[in-house]
Amino acid sequence: MVTLVTGASGFVGSALCRKLRAEGVSVRGAVRQSATLLGLDTVDVGNMSGETDWAEALENVSQVVHLAARVHVMNDDSADPLAEFRRVNVEGTRRLAEQAVALGVRRFVYVSSIKVNGEATEPGCPFTAADTPAPTDPYGISKLEAEQTLREICARSGMEWVIIRPPLVYGPGVRANFGSLIRWVRRGVPLPLGAMTANRRSLVALDNLVDLIATCLCNPHAANQTFLVSDGEDLSVADLLERIGKAMNRPARLIRVPRVLLKWGASWLGRREVYQRLAGSLQVDIESTRQQLGWAPVVSVDQALRKTVEKGWE
Repeated sequence: MVTLVTGASGFVGSALCRKLRAEGVSVRGAVRQSATLLGLDTVDVGNMSGETDWAEALENVSQVVHLAARVHVMNDDSADPLAEFRRVNVEGTRRLAEQAVALGVRRFVYVSSIKVNGEATEPGCPFTAADTPAPTDPYGISKLEAEQTLREICARSGMEWVIIRPPLVYGPGVRANFGSLIRWVRRGVPLPLGAMTANRRSLVALDNLVDLIATCLCNPHAANQTFLVSDGEDLSVADLLERIGKAMNRPARLIRVPRVLLKWGASWLGRREVYQRLAGSLQVDIESTRQQLGWAPVVSVDQALRKTVEKGWE
């Protein structure tokens, strides 16, 4: 039988497909448009919505890993962002799950987001899988609704569900803000973040997330459970930048600018969200994941950062 991976050409999907194939798993990738992925069997399903036909992709499939999604973006210019997120993330997931049930899929692994829990934690008070969800933006709301939809479909059918909520994922090829941090450190750009030592952020290395997904495909204790995932070590922003510098054998040039000045500057520039991500804490507790699955991160933060910065970032 076959394992279907949606979003197979993406950052996480391509790494997961490589790992599963290396372990002898028969993998099929569902992609938005035709793609050649190192000989991987792929099916072009087009844009995901409640109208997507997954029948060809689901043929002879026993397990699904659902990664495809409309992701969180800054400065979303959609007329109704929540409606657009729901169209893709909720109705697209509903359609896939319903067709998976009809075609006899045994287990459905849904990669959600820690944004389902919320945007921030108090230091030392991490999110847990048992917390009452509290998403605050359209992306997080749509991910929660997709989780709820999947559980309802599985409850009626008997298909097993597994939900994984990762925080920020990093690894070779990472883009967006994390990629920018790497470039700034490599170029020796002075960064006014030396005073950002009090907050704590949970991150997850690509290798650790992919390993947990693979574990959830085969571990009987994963059935009908929700798991949080991280590297198991939480970092302040200043510590993260210093560790990035250490990974590339050059110091991070950090300047200790008082947090109140950074907050004022971010507000003046209309970038309050950026300041909150830099100054706030977001921690996750993975003890339940460790205990239920007998799982542990396969790489440390420093190992993962060294692998990440090997890529040229100029």
